[in-house]
Amino acid sequence: MWPDRRILDLLGLDLPILQAPMAGPVDSEMVIAVSEAGGLGGLPCALMTPEKTRTELGIFRQRTSRPINVNFFCHKQPEEDLARETAWKKRLEPFYLELGLDPAAPAPRSARAPFDEQFCGIVEEFRPEVVSFHFGLPDSALLDRVKATGAKVLSSATTADEAVWLEQHGCDAIIAQGAEAGGHRGIFLTDDLANQPGTFALVPQVVDAVKVPVIAAGGIADARGIVAAFVLGASAVQIGTAYLFCPEAKVAAPHKAVLRSAKDDHTALTNVFTGRPARGIVNRIMREVGPLSDLAPAFPLAGGALAPLRAKSEPQGSGDFMSLWAGQAARFGREMPAAELTRTLAEEAQALLSSFAR
Repeated sequence: MWPDRRILDLLGLDLPILQAPMAGPVDSEMVIAVSEAGGLGGLPCALMTPEKTRTELGIFRQRTSRPINVNFFCHKQPEEDLARETAWKKRLEPFYLELGLDPAAPAPRSARAPFDEQFCGIVEEFRPEVVSFHFGLPDSALLDRVKATGAKVLSSATTADEAVWLEQHGCDAIIAQGAEAGGHRGIFLTDDLANQPGTFALVPQVVDAVKVPVIAAGGIADARGIVAAFVLGASAVQIGTAYLFCPEAKVAAPHKAVLRSAKDDHTALTNVFTGRPARGIVNRIMREVGPLSDLAPAFPLAGGALAPLRAKSEPQGSGDFMSLWAGQAARFGREMPAAELTRTLAEEAQALLSSFAR
């Protein structure tokens, strides 16, 4: 029924739908639901400790024998830059004073752990069917150990050049992440955001540039997007924002509220929350400090100074100082369980493909 079965066969799936591994909102509950429905659930480990990752994988293995995608970040830990961090805290000082916080209080450290020996050991222990990376790939020694477990390796490319690099360095499939996608850009060969292509331009050029299967991501939230991805040459799609509307998503109340009213022009790329560009719904801190700020410390350190502002304002129902990650197709989100959403998207896409064949 699907025009390209390469991802289905490669990853052992029934449906060519991957749930994006969104750090924060997603845990094993959603991952299990999507995988049980026949898609590929993605467990995000960027905000998890190794102990939490082991626990979540254990829950998954206890409840289903379906494939899982375990996702890690591949950033390099930045060197401490006290001058930059001080300037960043100074820029945020008016917000601290407004909320009755002490600007001189030490800021908490923003924790996003890159893939390392500990995480690699967990991969070797649990042997997930798929291991995916964001911001490139880990060093070759770690990657070789991952591949030795039998896992298929995926990573995100935001340009055709990045896709070629990933294929040359051992990826079994490429996630072509268009500029429409919510959350962090997978960008790793350049820091220039000005030339990032959208999904419709990126996917066919990646398909032409590599021999491995391509997974389309960015602005895909309904059957039309899925069918368009196949027409462009993709073998599957990765969907993120649409799953934030599911009851399994751990989404803060202010985030959920703005998701329900988000339109195509309500998001922007910003670095103010983490120090790396990511797409989210525009809020006060993005408008007044960014959306892109030269003062923001390197990833992931920018988030530390924002944490007290979020902690003080979020209980009051405010999303002014929190990351509201979302892609440009948020308005197509539907509030239904993750398994039902996965099956519904597949059924609607198949019906649309069939209508074109008649």
